[in-house]
Amino acid sequence: MPSKTRGRERLGTCDSCGRTIPRDKIITYNTMNVYSTDLKTADDVRSSTHVEKHYCISCAKSKRIFEKLKNRAIRQAAKPERAANRYQSESWNSGRRW
Repeated sequence: MPSKTRGRERLGTCDSCGRTIPRDKIITYNTMNVYSTDLKTADDVRSSTHVEKHYCISCAKSKRIFEKLKNRAIRQAAKPERAANRYQSESWNSGRRW
């Protein structure tokens, strides 16, 4: 029996604006909430929950969760050289006097 991968996709709702969109266009964002009693004693109680939020593309862009791959590649290419790599590449001037 063939799988149902073609045709109408199931619908989901955006957690921010309530828009109904197909499930394959939903941006899924996982967050971890930590709740604590904020006591500095041995009886400090902490609990954490994982929350999965679903956003439409426009809400994910406005919350800066989702970014076009082209813009992400441009931003990563424009990053300055890290300090650790800069010190390793300075071996060429070790014989020069300034």
